[in-house]
Amino acid sequence: MATPTSPERVTLVVAMLSGRPGLLDKAEAELVGLYGPVDLRSPTVDFNFTGYYQPEMGPNLKRKFLSFANRIDPGELAAMKLKTNEIEEQIAREDASMPRPVNLERGYVCGSKLVLASAKDHAHRIYLCRGIYAEVTLMFRKGRFVPLETTYPDYRSPSYIEFFTRVRQRHLSSR
Repeated sequence: MATPTSPERVTLVVAMLSGRPGLLDKAEAELVGLYGPVDLRSPTVDFNFTGYYQPEMGPNLKRKFLSFANRIDPGELAAMKLKTNEIEEQIAREDASMPRPVNLERGYVCGSKLVLASAKDHAHRIYLCRGIYAEVTLMFRKGRFVPLETTYPDYRSPSYIEFFTRVRQRHLSSR
């Protein structure tokens, strides 16, 4: 019989999406207040992979990723998802220009994978608690991150994979 052990601490990542760059800065400030300093930031890039978010977020969406210096227990992912939902709601109350002015997707990187949290169930997601699910979005195999059949198109893009590879390298070097 295997004896349960504590999990390896992981690197928290947050994907921010908004049509208003100032709201990305506001969200980042909120996140830093909760989770500590950012150790890596991606460039802000156009989000043109799907029109899914436009009805509630508007056009000209931009994406930016953050990686945090403080390592976390992966068991905290569901609570962090709920907290980032609260940040989204707070920003929406302050900026009522659209139903959802900012989207915050949180997850973590470790040596073997990128995991994202969601409030939506699908066959490839595992229930965590309090209405939150987790999915492996990218797996690290044969020296690189590899998307799965269920990986969203944007997370398959070379620029995203390059960012998560840098996060993984930093994660492994900080052990």
